[in-house]
Amino acid sequence: MNSSFNYSGVHWLGEVPSNWSVIALKRYASYISRGRSPDYTDDKEKGIPIINQACIYWDGLRLGNIKLQNPDVVNGYGGKLYPGDLLINSTGTGTLGRMGVFNLDDEYLADSHVTIVRPTKEIYTQYLYYLLQTNVYQGYIYSVLASGATNQIELSREGLSNIPIIVPPREQQELIAAFLDRKTAAIDTLIAKKQRLIQLLEEKRTALLNQAVTKGLNPNVPMKDSGIPWMGEIPEHWSVKRLKFVCKLETGHTPSKSEPTYWIPEECNIPWVSLNDTKTLEANDFIEDTKLKISQIGIANSSAYLINAGAVVFNRDGARVGLCAITTKTMAVSQHIIAWVCQSEVNNYFILHVMYAMKSDLRRLTAGSTIPTIGMDDVKSMASPIPPLHEQHEIVNYLIQNRNKIERIISQIKQQIKKLQEYRYSLITAAVTGQLDIGEEDAA
Repeated sequence: MNSSFNYSGVHWLGEVPSNWSVIALKRYASYISRGRSPDYTDDKEKGIPIINQACIYWDGLRLGNIKLQNPDVVNGYGGKLYPGDLLINSTGTGTLGRMGVFNLDDEYLADSHVTIVRPTKEIYTQYLYYLLQTNVYQGYIYSVLASGATNQIELSREGLSNIPIIVPPREQQELIAAFLDRKTAAIDTLIAKKQRLIQLLEEKRTALLNQAVTKGLNPNVPMKDSGIPWMGEIPEHWSVKRLKFVCKLETGHTPSKSEPTYWIPEECNIPWVSLNDTKTLEANDFIEDTKLKISQIGIANSSAYLINAGAVVFNRDGARVGLCAITTKTMAVSQHIIAWVCQSEVNNYFILHVMYAMKSDLRRLTAGSTIPTIGMDDVKSMASPIPPLHEQHEIVNYLIQNRNKIERIISQIKQQIKKLQEYRYSLITAAVTGQLDIGEEDAA
């Protein structure tokens, strides 16, 4: 660790090594500017590759999502890139401040959502890349340099130009960058392995689910063709029935938004499952409350009505088609939601798992639609394997036990990944602020 530190002169930077400088970025950049949004073409035989915000991730640039510009409008284009340029995503929430280093000799352009910083020879770009992605700089970018509406915030070019950067001697910058390249690559490799393990566990969870609800728990029972492609073969003693014959099909409505008496806040106390609840449906087997409520008078003056607890509700509209859960109390639903009220022949928790298993088939029904929707004819045609009721309970218990076990392991791995990511950021911060004294042997 460097032994001598001085106050940087910037309250949010604190102290820095005494032989390091703190100077505005523009003093060490020959060019700071946005790119320009071009006319795009899908003709991959022509045009010039474009780097846009979709190419910039927290771990650098990925060029697979580039678009192509019509070569007829290239002349005079201000977003031409050169090796060593630092590219910063300058718009949007959640992605603002992401950056990567451009190190290709090929001709590329940046669009207007990307800020290009071209450092002078006194600054090593890879060091600047690590410095600006530390939490202290990212916090400054969001809290001070970003402006605009909540969902359209933009990075101020003038503010970025004046941001104070910590500048060690050039040789030290290269040592720090080499050290971090090696260390972060090892951490990223470990994170990638853990993420792959999570993927395999999720695939195992899906396979267990599909196997249990379509094949049962006894691998030795005789099988028969179900006649339903997504089910394949099922045990010979099971039946296949349309859900509407074993469950009461219910749907809902939205009371008129133009009638304010239907939407008096203090009177809206009836849980109402709608597209606003997709996150709850995605993350939970049960839905206990809803984002929006409706009033009794709203129900009385619309096609919506109360549905008893225990119904299996699922989303039939939008990008998240097929998300489902069981209601824990009396609720109403919007026209975008289907509710299956299970009759005596089926267990609602078993039907929930059937819905999980048929999710990919439900999405198939919406393929090619501009606005994904499962039509009511398809809803009424939905079929389920129907084991004897005692087997349904056994299957549900088996799935809950195994799902819980897998989800515990996944949760533990996610915690490990979080700790590795935190260590990665703390290591970067320590290195670029001089808290680690990095020599040639460390960088090697």
